[in-house]
Amino acid sequence: MTLIRHAECRRTETPNGVMTTLASPTQGDAVMAVWRVDMTPGRRGPLHAFDTQQVWSFLEGSATIDLGGRGLGVGPGDTVVLPADVPRQVTTEEGFAAIVTAPAGARAYNPSGVGGEPCDLAPKDDERIVPLWAR
Repeated sequence: MTLIRHAECRRTETPNGVMTTLASPTQGDAVMAVWRVDMTPGRRGPLHAFDTQQVWSFLEGSATIDLGGRGLGVGPGDTVVLPADVPRQVTTEEGFAAIVTAPAGARAYNPSGVGGEPCDLAPKDDERIVPLWAR
């Protein structure tokens, strides 16, 4: 058993929010990655996909998830199971907090395989990366 104290959680900031790693392969030797997303008001995350399923449980605030061209409005208490390899983009007017889980080694990528977000942490062109908060 591994106990990870709140003070030991790993925090990663991006232009759109903060990801706080609660457990992962490098934090607690977990086989699943679990992190908290705090997205600031008026933000739109990058269009991207993951090669594995993710589960998002919303704690507070609200967001719209564009999942393969379908808009899903979510709020406190809602849980969304995002399938692998489906493009997604999260937008929020008021901000939100959510807990996310995915299998260890989940890789993010650009659905088009071209370009990428200007953020240094985002995948570029056709690369697939394990985000810092999921490592």
